[in-house]
Amino acid sequence: MSINVSLPPELENRVRQHVESGLYSSASEVIREALRLFEAYQSAQAANLAALKADIAQGVADIDAGRTREVSASDIGQQGRAILAARKNT
Repeated sequence: MSINVSLPPELENRVRQHVESGLYSSASEVIREALRLFEAYQSAQAANLAALKADIAQGVADIDAGRTREVSASDIGQQGRAILAARKNT
């Protein structure tokens, strides 16, 4: 399959630089690698979003089941400082 793609000058220069570096033998190889990396990035983003949604759902379920309690910002700060202090001592 052959597809023509128009790139802005700065991206075209970057593709040329990658080919000239010898790491890639053609512009097509650079674009294929870029697409592979983009798809890996999208996959990681989708996994992160799914994990976030699962965490939110768990939080909502915990609220609905009464497994939560109110805490103040100062309590959270104290707990954080205690955790940091414990890490420094290990």
